[in-house]
Amino acid sequence: MLDLHGDPIELTAALVDIPSVSRDEAHLADLVEAELREQTAGFEIVRNGDAVLARTHRGLPSRVLLAGHLDTVPIADNLPSHRDREYLYGCGTTDMKSGVAVFLHLAATLKDLAHDLTLVLYDCEEIEAAANGLGRIERELPDWLAADVAILGEPTGGYIEAGCQGTLRVVVTAAGTRAHSARHWMGDNAIHKLAPVLARLADYQPRDVDIDGCVYREGLAAVRIDGGVAGNVIPDAASVTVNFRFAPDRSPEQAFAHVREVFDGLDVTIELTDSAAGALPGLSRPAAAALVAAAGGAVRAKYGWTDVSRFSALGIPAVNFGPGDPNLAHRRDERVQMSLITDAVTLLRGYLTGHPA
Repeated sequence: MLDLHGDPIELTAALVDIPSVSRDEAHLADLVEAELREQTAGFEIVRNGDAVLARTHRGLPSRVLLAGHLDTVPIADNLPSHRDREYLYGCGTTDMKSGVAVFLHLAATLKDLAHDLTLVLYDCEEIEAAANGLGRIERELPDWLAADVAILGEPTGGYIEAGCQGTLRVVVTAAGTRAHSARHWMGDNAIHKLAPVLARLADYQPRDVDIDGCVYREGLAAVRIDGGVAGNVIPDAASVTVNFRFAPDRSPEQAFAHVREVFDGLDVTIELTDSAAGALPGLSRPAAAALVAAAGGAVRAKYGWTDVSRFSALGIPAVNFGPGDPNLAHRRDERVQMSLITDAVTLLRGYLTGHPA
């Protein structure tokens, strides 16, 4: 049994002790669905694959959506959970069963809501985007994602992290002429021709972009080098993979155009291999502004890409907020500071009832 009314730290431990590696969330989803039906009142509850959705219909002037994924990365000899005086350890403690526990506890215990509430607990977030349960819900049950603000329970160390960066990758390729290295002058070394590409990356000055009081710092960096034939051959092809993390005021198309400008004039080809839009914070909207107020202004930009981008694409302001430390996610010693679980419950309880602590 998952006790949704009890201590959210104990609930986190119970969730962690139920293995739910991506594509194997069915057992946990069964238990979550059963306990939501048994221990909550006033919620419409549906099942979609291995996702569980619940929402109220109180006719309140705004709706807040709490979203979290049920799956974890593969277990690394870190189950069952255990704890010391400060931390709860185990696979998924940080990413993100502590956030899911906070949401489930609030759904079961809140009475006087200031906003209608939607809870979306979904599957397959930790693997390829095509399998992501939130994407499936968007396709099959789009009305369930309607809200005035969305809160994604990704680990943030207890801060509100608004929006997210966009990301794209390109492969920058130089072509040359192959030759024996003993007669290098008869060839054209493709690896050497990447030198100006690397120089421009080293000299690149990223933008700092302030949106709704959140500062997003962009970054353009080489993340992979490929080239070379043999120890005695001048290579005729070489490439560098470049990752651009861009502020959410740029579209992926604008970001790609910017990357092309950075390498303009060089004797290279540029191929876009993947991209994903960022998410604007939208903190000026009333429901989001109330969340900022409840957090006492403890809000910062999200560095990295998360599923908040999916909500931003729907025109819904979205933030990341969870008790875990993102730097501890996916580690063998993954852990969550237990006091942050309690703090997260207190902050969200104040926001959702309209009575900040």
